[in-house]
Amino acid sequence: MGYLETTAGEPMQYMAAVYGHGLKYERPPFTFQSNDWERLAQDQMSKNSLGYVCGSASTGETDRKNRAAFQKWSIVPRRLVKTTSYPSLESQCLGKKLPVPIAIAPVGVQRIFNPDGEVAAAAAAAEEKVPYIYSSAAATSIEEVSKANGDGTRWFQLYWPSNANNHITASLLKRAKDNGYTALFVTLDTYKLGWRPSDLDNAYNPFLRSDSIGAALGFTDPAFREQFKQKYGKEIEEDVKNAAKEWASTIFPEFSHGWEDLKFLREHWDGPIVLKGLQSVQDAKQAVELGMDGIVVSNHGGRQQDGGPASLDCLANIVDAVGTEIDVLFDSGVRCGSDIAKALALGAKNVLIGRPYVYGLALGGQDGVSHVLRSLLGDLTMTLHLAGIPSVKQMDLNRDSLQYTG
Repeated sequence: MGYLETTAGEPMQYMAAVYGHGLKYERPPFTFQSNDWERLAQDQMSKNSLGYVCGSASTGETDRKNRAAFQKWSIVPRRLVKTTSYPSLESQCLGKKLPVPIAIAPVGVQRIFNPDGEVAAAAAAAEEKVPYIYSSAAATSIEEVSKANGDGTRWFQLYWPSNANNHITASLLKRAKDNGYTALFVTLDTYKLGWRPSDLDNAYNPFLRSDSIGAALGFTDPAFREQFKQKYGKEIEEDVKNAAKEWASTIFPEFSHGWEDLKFLREHWDGPIVLKGLQSVQDAKQAVELGMDGIVVSNHGGRQQDGGPASLDCLANIVDAVGTEIDVLFDSGVRCGSDIAKALALGAKNVLIGRPYVYGLALGGQDGVSHVLRSLLGDLTMTLHLAGIPSVKQMDLNRDSLQYTG
């Protein structure tokens, strides 16, 4: 699709190019209906991969709340706001100026959705100038993903091993730093995988399988390899099944760390540290007190704990409590440009995109991910433009831009 290549990083040019091709009766290969991405991607995925990405914890209550929360807020348009250009999407987050206010959320085992997996997603993120967050549960090594991402902005997500494996944690952080990952995202809500009926119905846990689909980071890590060899007297390649189980138990250690353990991470990481998975004001204040650089208000897209609050419903209170002292990022339930705008208006510095880009990956690899990212940014741009909001900076886009309709 030529206009995907020629309009990389330019969502408004992308829209114009699509209409231009329409004059020659050519239609794009991917839909722009964001609500249809999931349904169409389901046709491309196996039952196992479909259950893994689309499934939620228990009854799915938290996931439904995430989606419904956005409809409680409406963007109130202003008129006769003189404009000479489209709204600026430039933002500031974690001490860095970014061209867009979104990032690729960390999603593991991406090769179960498309053979190119993380390589395709990382390359698309770089093309669209969107930060890419690498998952500890990736199906591709951190070095390969770094190469695919090139000059892009990339951040490293840690599923945090127990203190008994601090040497492995230190090794992972060193590799991330050596490969150009500039911020550390520590996921706090997944020390054990949640109660996920769709995965249980399929008896499918990708991290335990002998194809080691989610163990690329561990299998290429010298500290983990050495520990495995000492324990089993074999190289990983000689006993992949046990190695996969060992890696899964390393990054999902069953029990949570404590606040005091953050000291170890600070000693081994000299860049920004972001705590992902916070929903309480108390936790946010604690993160500030302990010198963290950012937090992600998130409930893991409703995939971990059921019966909890919508992520968006927690955002404003946390921003009010700590938003001037720490960067507050957001994820969970985002499906379109107006969702992004609402989260930014409520105080988020950046919005992580999760399931939608995975659907793009399933639909068309790198091109599919680029299409989803460009579509979301184009939708965001036009949402702001037609509402008379000149930029995503909080002097322009804030709670005054919204009306709560409950």
